[in-house]
Amino acid sequence: MLSYLPYLLFLAAMPDPAEQAALNRISAASMRANLSFLASDAMEGRDTPSQALDIAAEFIASRFRLAGLEPVTGDSYFQKAAYALVTSDPSDFSLILSSGAESVHVTRDFDLQTLSAIELTSVPLVKLDSDTPGDLSGKAALIEAPNRENFARFQNILKAAQLAHPAVILMLSSPKGVRAVSTRLVSASAKKVEASPVISIRDPAIETFLAANPVVTVSVHSRAAAQRPVEVHNVAGVLRGSDPLLRDTVVLVTAHYDHIGILPPGDGDRINNGANDDGSGTVSVIEIADALARMPRHPKRSILFMTFFGEEKGLFGSRFYAAHPLFPLKQTVAQINLEQLGRTDDDEGSRVGSATLTGFDFSDLPAKFAAAGKLTGIRVYNNEKIGDAFFARSDNQSLADAGIPAHTLAVAFEFPDYHRPGDEWQKIDYDNMAKVDRMIALGLLSIANSIEMPQWNANNPKTEAYRKAAAQ
Repeated sequence: MLSYLPYLLFLAAMPDPAEQAALNRISAASMRANLSFLASDAMEGRDTPSQALDIAAEFIASRFRLAGLEPVTGDSYFQKAAYALVTSDPSDFSLILSSGAESVHVTRDFDLQTLSAIELTSVPLVKLDSDTPGDLSGKAALIEAPNRENFARFQNILKAAQLAHPAVILMLSSPKGVRAVSTRLVSASAKKVEASPVISIRDPAIETFLAANPVVTVSVHSRAAAQRPVEVHNVAGVLRGSDPLLRDTVVLVTAHYDHIGILPPGDGDRINNGANDDGSGTVSVIEIADALARMPRHPKRSILFMTFFGEEKGLFGSRFYAAHPLFPLKQTVAQINLEQLGRTDDDEGSRVGSATLTGFDFSDLPAKFAAAGKLTGIRVYNNEKIGDAFFARSDNQSLADAGIPAHTLAVAFEFPDYHRPGDEWQKIDYDNMAKVDRMIALGLLSIANSIEMPQWNANNPKTEAYRKAAAQ
């Protein structure tokens, strides 16, 4: 006798008419209109901080208001954060690496991150290749820059080095993003507790010198950085849950609305528009929020829609939220972070009709979106090659560190024009993005309407730290 159970389960998972109507409201044309503004040249690449970023925040808040989301900080959609903007002064910079009678001077292709002046003479250099650095007091720590495969390991080594407070951290940097002048954010409440200065260098002569000389000392001279106070904002609106028992629990749906601003003076287009990274995630948060908010009966759990500042500077907005949550973290059941949903021309091939999540085997959340994908015609798959490596590279990491099951959902991890002026709104596949967002919306409804809470995968050793954080 044939079993009809699989077919019955499939029918039970199908969206009901109200849910299907919500999915149908997700509009490619609407996202195209929103993104053509957020990623326009007038927005100057939405650097953190900048007037353009503040304008973007106002625009997102207006969309949340139009959708009918409730503000969660009084009558405001802004979560305010006070920082200091630190700008290095390389005008009198000197870095010398020495070994016996030989030495090499760094005069170009460096990035300086420090608050105070640096004056070091012949301190020993220690190369770090593990997250147990030992005593680094009075020493210079050397760390190699990450690639996509070892980014999480690099972060662990860098974090361990910073906790050991060496005199200076030297980073052998990749070819991208090394400038003589660095601007960065420092928490206004913690800026007096200064971290070790970091100097990124990219010079083949340095690598050759270090390879030939196992014992090296470092001398550094630099001026103090300039500082000024700035205020930046996460933008948040909540769709209140309908179930009296579950409405106080929250599903967090996020994207970062900042990008990397304008390139230094030079020829050609210098505006990094950030349409795919992460304007696509931002307009998707807006579009999904609008679609679900118009349902006659809201999902059982509350859904907090939020866009973060400062992801490109080092996950600043999400780390600020994890430290200052608008809803208790113990009542936050999951975070789905949306990144790079609009480009289907992945460096590894076409991604039309598909999506993936970082850390696919870290929790049971990806399976829920895979099930939603089967119902909406989107293949949700595990990118086994680089999916785990990208887990630490976006705002899901901040909430995962707090113990909340959290993943980033993306269409393309790497694509042409990444962090370049060519990442423009005209190159987005809006029809495909709308289909992916319908899958995301259905997956969110499944999570928000379920009595069961998402769980970390206890059989995956990579989740041990997150499970410990959840248990605290």
